[in-house]
Amino acid sequence: MSDVLVDLGAGPGPAVPSAVAVPMQGGVEPPPGQPEFGKASPVALVVILLLGLATALLIVSMTRHLKKVPASFDPPEDPPAEDAGEPRP
Repeated sequence: MSDVLVDLGAGPGPAVPSAVAVPMQGGVEPPPGQPEFGKASPVALVVILLLGLATALLIVSMTRHLKKVPASFDPPEDPPAEDAGEPRP
């Protein structure tokens, strides 16, 4: 593994270093038959499946809630009075 110097800029005084050695990841491909670095683990599959299940459950729940919503939020119209000539008590 090789190191790379990273410049941190000017420090407040001479006691503060202005560069730090940071190890960098090698870009060399592993030989055939060797495990690859950063390969997804079975835990990632479980997490993705759980996220998919949670999404499906949320969609079903939201669909149920949307079925309860009225078609219009306008106030209901008053039905016409049968006896238009008589005043209401």
